[in-house]
Amino acid sequence: MTRHCYDWPRPAVTADIAVFADVDGAASILLIQRMHDPFAGTWALPGGFLDEGETLEACAARELHEETGLVAGPLRLFGTYSAPGRDPRGWTVTAAYRTRADRATGEVRAGDDAADCRWFALDGLPELAFDHGRIIADAVAAG
Repeated sequence: MTRHCYDWPRPAVTADIAVFADVDGAASILLIQRMHDPFAGTWALPGGFLDEGETLEACAARELHEETGLVAGPLRLFGTYSAPGRDPRGWTVTAAYRTRADRATGEVRAGDDAADCRWFALDGLPELAFDHGRIIADAVAAG
């Protein structure tokens, strides 16, 4: 592993992915239930930390597969989020992607650091971790 030394602070970088589908006639989004703190037990978008040498798109696709079992379709970047305090673990910047899934391609299953995963109707979202409520609203607006 390469060691880096910088004279200024660096943020952690993550990717989050909003996956939309029509489920029983309702516009829905796929969420994971966090297994660990911060926000253990709370629902969130699939996502996670960028690995060294990985692109943000690859990170989003990897995290989606690890946490839900889904293989990402075409990903569309719709925003970046960097507000101080958005992650209680420290300074974290996320790139947010959106995609659509054909629910008929397979059921989701929780994996990696997700305790559960399931589809939620957009008009019936649970309490969300981090700033994921804002990210979801922006993903919906991005159409």
